[in-house]
Amino acid sequence: MGTTNAVYALAFSTQDILLVALVAMLFFGGKKIPEIAKGFGAGIRNFKDAMKGDDEKKQ
Repeated sequence: MGTTNAVYALAFSTQDILLVALVAMLFFGGKKIPEIAKGFGAGIRNFKDAMKGDDEKKQ
């Protein structure tokens, strides 16, 4: 088992992504997903700001 096999093991196909999206829609519902995505995006933005040291901007 080489490194190329490990890379392909972590790759996701379009069908995999669509299946996960469909399951998420069924599990959370259509109204809840934008709220989850907004919270996820805010978390990533806060993490990036903390890594840069931009805490002073938001205060």
